[in-house]
Amino acid sequence: MKADVRALHALLRWNFNAFVEKSFSTLAPGQAFVPAWHLQAIGWQLERVRRGEIRRLIINMLPRSLKSIMTSVAFPAFLLGHDPAQRIICVSYSGDLARKHANDFRALVEAPWYRELFPGARIGKKDSETEIELNARGFRLATSVGGTLTGRGGQLIIVDDPLKPDDALSEAKRSTANLWFANTLLSRLDDKRTGAIVVVMQRVHMDDLSGFLMSQSDEWELLSLPAIAEFEETIPLGSGRSHRRQVGEALSPEREPLRVLESLKLQIGSDAFSAQYQQAPVPPGGAMIKRQWVRRYTEELPSRDEQLMILQSWDTASKGGPENDWSVCTTWILTRRKRWYLLDVWRRRVDYPALKAAAKSLAKQWSPQRILVEDAVTGTALVQELREEIYSIIPVKPVGDKVTRMAVASAKIEAGQVFLPEQADWLPDLEAELFAFPGSRHDDQCDSISQALFDGDRNMPMEITDEILAMCRRLGSEEVHSWSTHLFRW
Repeated sequence: MKADVRALHALLRWNFNAFVEKSFSTLAPGQAFVPAWHLQAIGWQLERVRRGEIRRLIINMLPRSLKSIMTSVAFPAFLLGHDPAQRIICVSYSGDLARKHANDFRALVEAPWYRELFPGARIGKKDSETEIELNARGFRLATSVGGTLTGRGGQLIIVDDPLKPDDALSEAKRSTANLWFANTLLSRLDDKRTGAIVVVMQRVHMDDLSGFLMSQSDEWELLSLPAIAEFEETIPLGSGRSHRRQVGEALSPEREPLRVLESLKLQIGSDAFSAQYQQAPVPPGGAMIKRQWVRRYTEELPSRDEQLMILQSWDTASKGGPENDWSVCTTWILTRRKRWYLLDVWRRRVDYPALKAAAKSLAKQWSPQRILVEDAVTGTALVQELREEIYSIIPVKPVGDKVTRMAVASAKIEAGQVFLPEQADWLPDLEAELFAFPGSRHDDQCDSISQALFDGDRNMPMEITDEILAMCRRLGSEEVHSWSTHLFRW
């Protein structure tokens, strides 16, 4: 039994992740600890800080994911247990939160099991709401952004959520936090050569502290943990281990599965979800495409007499698989008054046979008079294989680069000619990409949109088209309809 106790003590003393799990039982009694690979990833990066391998670390991850307990509470306790002379400054966005973390730290250091692990680490005479000093004169000093630190310094500075989400849209509050870090906090390191800084936060704005620091210097090590993986990556866990994260994988499926995250995205909106949960903030008003430009429709669509045609626009990936781009098809109504109503977005990573099947299925579902397909790689093959079966399919040679095409197409959006639905399952992902373009991680939906708006009515013989549509409606003939789609291609 004694050997088992000694082994457990050794594990808790030298394995930070095991120490975190034990700390959780003290700080959240009655709650179940859910082991997860991302906690090991955080623990490994913090261990690298402890060893002196890295001196600047940013951890971006979603709220309520144990990041504060790990970094602001357990990590200082672990460090001071090994070296009670360590000098640590911990910063939060408010005084109340800073005091809460300080109280949690005190509860941990005073726990019987901690005292057994680290008998040399005892709280000394100085024990206040904000500063807890140990017997070897080391301390954990808590403050808030903007707090006074005159005459104080430390070997390690931990910044935990320096800006709350409610303040994200305030340029004054963002600037205050960033300038306080640069002008005050940065100078509080005892030794600028060896001192370390850890910033752990959810992203709330493009110009939040994470964005500010990474734009100022390339010295920062970044661990970004989005709620839903958007690309495949290998994340180190320490001791030669790693986690291979797959596209679409939830960060913590036991606690927050994909269905919960998708529901949350609809509740808080695409901008907030992209920032706080995906760690990819977008400009609040949009970058190239401004949010206020887009007009909305509910259930009422243009009448049949108003409709000029239904149009589909395809942007196809070069090949399928999780490492590759998405294939996208947007379906539109184009009216005689040159207004564009987005009806549907199909977006998948698929191989060529599935892409071909989808093109046929969507053409059958919507009966478009024009199907635009980018004339490149799989798009070229798709047109060649389907042109005898689907007469309305048209190859489109891109003119200029992506940004140039979107700049031309954006004139229609700014003029109020483009309508998106008020609600749709695919809308949050579309808006997150559209309003961040050209800085969005993916741009396949944007390419499909710009192709539809730029090429959809280019060189269209409008008078002939109106006559053909009128004739088709009068006769109701499938043969006449097929003939008219040939003319649409002309």
